[in-house]
Amino acid sequence: MANQKLQGLIAAPFTPMHKDGTLNLELIPAYYDLLKSNGVTGAFICGSTGEGVSLTLQEKKSVAEAWAACTKNDPHFTVMPLVGGTCLNDSIELALHARKTGLDAVSFTAPYYFKPANVDMLAQCCAEVAAAVPDMPFYYYHIPVLTGVGFPMYDLLKAVDKSIPNFAGIKYTHEDFMDFLSCINFQDGKYDMLWGRDENMLPALSLGSRGAVGSTYNYAAPLYYDLIHAFDNGDLETAQALQQKSIDMIRLLGKYGGIATGKAYMKLINMDCGEFRLPVYNMSDADFELLKKDAEQLGFSSFCSKKPESQPVLK
Repeated sequence: MANQKLQGLIAAPFTPMHKDGTLNLELIPAYYDLLKSNGVTGAFICGSTGEGVSLTLQEKKSVAEAWAACTKNDPHFTVMPLVGGTCLNDSIELALHARKTGLDAVSFTAPYYFKPANVDMLAQCCAEVAAAVPDMPFYYYHIPVLTGVGFPMYDLLKAVDKSIPNFAGIKYTHEDFMDFLSCINFQDGKYDMLWGRDENMLPALSLGSRGAVGSTYNYAAPLYYDLIHAFDNGDLETAQALQQKSIDMIRLLGKYGGIATGKAYMKLINMDCGEFRLPVYNMSDADFELLKKDAEQLGFSSFCSKKPESQPVLK
């Protein structure tokens, strides 16, 4: 299988919820329109941002089907579900469902309760899931801060090279730039390396990254495209200032409790995805008002994503 490298911003969408915590799948077509109109090139669904670990197997399938339905006629928009977890059989079932549903690729992360003892065991886990869908690109999702599995990805590429034909690349959500660059250069750039730390996009660009997956692209895609444009045009001073703006925005996630603050940002652009499920903390109404003020001070409205009716589709 020839690996096609993804480019541009790939959002990690939030899973829309009703007030009672059930799935709000009816919002997904409008969500897709929002991403598309802001130049986003794909959706990495049911990952960390999408609360994949808090969804049932059937709910993950329902989310995949909803995204497949509204993107089926768009060959330029990639939809990739995270199928990984603690049960390989569930991962295989979700991968087979992704192929049946017509999604574009699958992603898998390390089992994080019974963890693989070494990189070869991790490669065996990848091989079992990838073999179930040999005609689909398979990506490994490296996020050691959540999985506790932190083997160098250069070692994983050595372990899977030539043994997993559909291994396409890695969604790299870590800060080891030495390892990341080594992966980019492995076998003359054979594998697709997707950067996963929004707050560190600029240094990743300097190493050759051309595709990125992140949560803040849901609501601030224009900021990052301006950053990429500045970097590509050699305007490092502007690129640095835009990266700092990204960092300041991301710092507010921590200030107001963590990952669920992202859904609050979505409310600020009039895309209400509800709240996160337990055990994730959701901010109070009072804190939401404070977030609004902090976002205003950052100039959020000047760089946030716009809904289609207020911004034309980017070419």
